[in-house]
Amino acid sequence: MLLRCLVPTALAAVVCLSFTPPAAACPGCGPPSGQTLTNEVAQADFILYGTLSNAKPDPKDPGSTKGTTDITIDSVVKEHALVKDKKVFTIPRFVPPDPKPFKYMVFFNVVNGDVDPYRGVVVGTDSKLPEYVKGALAVKQKDVTTRLRYFFDYLESNEIEISGDAYNEFAVATYQEVKELAPKLPFETLMKWLKDPNTRSSRLGLYGMLVGHSGKAEYAKEVRALIDAPESKSSSGLDGLLMGYILLDKKNGYDYLMKLVADKDKEFLIKHSALKTLRFFWEYRPDVLTRKQLLDGMSALLDHPDIADMPIDDLRKWKAWELNDAVLKLADKESHNTLPINRRAILKFALAASWADPKNTAAAAHVEKVRKDQPDRVQQVEDLLKDEMKVAPKPPEPPKK
Repeated sequence: MLLRCLVPTALAAVVCLSFTPPAAACPGCGPPSGQTLTNEVAQADFILYGTLSNAKPDPKDPGSTKGTTDITIDSVVKEHALVKDKKVFTIPRFVPPDPKPFKYMVFFNVVNGDVDPYRGVVVGTDSKLPEYVKGALAVKQKDVTTRLRYFFDYLESNEIEISGDAYNEFAVATYQEVKELAPKLPFETLMKWLKDPNTRSSRLGLYGMLVGHSGKAEYAKEVRALIDAPESKSSSGLDGLLMGYILLDKKNGYDYLMKLVADKDKEFLIKHSALKTLRFFWEYRPDVLTRKQLLDGMSALLDHPDIADMPIDDLRKWKAWELNDAVLKLADKESHNTLPINRRAILKFALAASWADPKNTAAAAHVEKVRKDQPDRVQQVEDLLKDEMKVAPKPPEPPKK
């Protein structure tokens, strides 16, 4: 459980909210920074936007948050009987005055008749946040394409609270939802954002992946140029750019990817981006690259001891037993077997492979070799693997062509 305070200290007493952020779903996106405002608005009983004034501390408890503060209401973002027809509402908290001319959006819950101002957002006096939130509520029940298209227009808003929330809406969307939206997007705008040096690097993966769905082959060279640029800041979004490049130019994109996975001098983040790209085409777009092409890429990554445990785990989950020998031989390589995380991944692969095929003597032999020296460790891994397999969905599989 994380505790997140999104506003300056002056409003910290009002606005701390505890939550667990959801896992990222959209390939090419980074993890969301928290709940979407749409979800938070749904949880609030009412929301007010306006100016704070007349802050009065409780004289019996100076230095605490006890007291009151008025909010002059510019907009009722979410209505409630308690604020019907009111121009000013008294917040049951003391919020020290701020000399700067800010506006505030405050989220309230009503518990047993008591008003709890549990979150606030500080914005400039010309903020578009109230309009944005109202628009988000208006599309909340509409089809996912309509909803995401609304948020797309705010991805590069100059208000961080708005642009961050719009990005969160994409980050929690599924690939199928994003794929349905992609053909309806203005790809010229996406390319403009990709080329803009002021675009945050955390956005490049999403934008690159979306451009890949344009069907415009002429964008392939431009995406490749962005990846290769000496001043490139794309390491955090390289996976999405690679996805887009391959979708636009399968042959050259795949050749480029294979050069990346073969280069042992590449930094870990680049290797990891290549791995996520391979996962994307296996799990989401099996219509683009063949099973052999994807497994060749994973096989190349096995040679990198600093990341080998990840492709080993993926190969096990994908039931790619044809790479049985390639995985098991790593147990005898000093570069790999000195890392506990690699030894564990190899053992899990060997266990799963031997269970899948009782005739797999090599996998069974590896398990028994480890069991002889560390029986408790093998038992522990067996138990964990059995529990994992009970809940694991059937893995996707690209066509064998």
